[in-house]
Amino acid sequence: MSNKAILEFNGKKYEFPVYTGSENEVAMDISVLRSVTEGLITLDVGYKNTGSCSSKITFLDGEKGILRHRGYAIEDLTKKACFLEVAFLIIFGELPTKEEFEKFKVDIKKNSMVNEEMKDIVEGFPKSTHPMGMLSSLTSALTAFNPGVVNVNSKEDMYNAVTKILGKFPVLATWAHRRNNGLPLNYSDNSLDYISNIMQLMFKIPTEQYVINPIAIKALDELLILHEDHEQNCSTSTVRMVGSSGAGLFASVSAGVSALWGHLHGGANQAVLEMLEEIQKDGGDVEKFINRAKDKDDPFRLMGFGHRVYKNFDPRARIIKKAADDLFADLNLTDPVLKIAKHLEEVALKDPYFAERKLYPNVDFYSGIIYRALGIPVAMFTVMFAVGRLPGWIAQWKEMRENGEPIGRPRQLYIGEPLRPFKEFKER
Repeated sequence: MSNKAILEFNGKKYEFPVYTGSENEVAMDISVLRSVTEGLITLDVGYKNTGSCSSKITFLDGEKGILRHRGYAIEDLTKKACFLEVAFLIIFGELPTKEEFEKFKVDIKKNSMVNEEMKDIVEGFPKSTHPMGMLSSLTSALTAFNPGVVNVNSKEDMYNAVTKILGKFPVLATWAHRRNNGLPLNYSDNSLDYISNIMQLMFKIPTEQYVINPIAIKALDELLILHEDHEQNCSTSTVRMVGSSGAGLFASVSAGVSALWGHLHGGANQAVLEMLEEIQKDGGDVEKFINRAKDKDDPFRLMGFGHRVYKNFDPRARIIKKAADDLFADLNLTDPVLKIAKHLEEVALKDPYFAERKLYPNVDFYSGIIYRALGIPVAMFTVMFAVGRLPGWIAQWKEMRENGEPIGRPRQLYIGEPLRPFKEFKER
């Protein structure tokens, strides 16, 4: 505690403690505001100025463009670690030793089998079902086959729950894709690493040998690392809120999947590709759409530019831009939509209008074009986002339960009708 904040209301002064975080963030603790002031609450629509918890997992500075997990810079993590190493770090607090990491990988593979009855649930969905709807339902359905309650005070129970959902979630995610496309449901291949296994789960067909492309695997590994956690975003806050009721890990993650489905959150990368396809169908005139975006009377907006938190260049976008450049060069891609994306990026970065407003390409802009380059269909973009975000959801749920945080219960400012007499039918 560094000092106190004083609030004056109705002629009275109230003191509230002010805390400073490890990165010098400052927070006024108003947890007793309503009780000491006899009813006063804060009104913060969208919670943009409200800290819902204290956390040791992720530090984000939107003004400076900084993202760190457990103190490690995202630039170092994507360059020097793989997806599961970062997952272990985020969930358990430290980078794994070699022995811990080998055990972690083995235990995840042991838990990659999904109960055969889950196939009946998958096949009950119409093929037209959006894969995010399927993924949310299937994740929730895991509770039926794993009815035991996780003892959050047991390291063994918690570890087993973590490896179980990390093993099964990619299988369910890819089954949604295969159901959409009428393909037989695949099983995990435990001879492959985690990311390669995701790709074969999605694309391998029984009549052909699936060939692993190391360039594609490297790009996907980096992209999923960048999505692992991002502080108290909509879906992560949802996981913590649902978990605060005592709901289990599977049910809480299922709620996170549903929150991520929204086009303002995880669906943004899909919107990017739809915009690029719109530009292509219109003839590919990038400058025309740049001018439309600058016209305040035109409803058109450039998707994948700017960020609600980052007021500088999104650090994840810097990393994934290079991965995209390397992938396009190595694969010698000729996709016209991807060419439009590159052209759009170049024009926007040079345009003073976007520079002055700090509307830089964000991670959604690059993730969409990388997914397309890897052959992943647009409907699966948000599902892949969920696969990447899973470790963050687990870590946030685990931290919240271990800290014994109270059930979430926001207040509201009522602006409806005051008390009024009931009207009988003849009076209405």
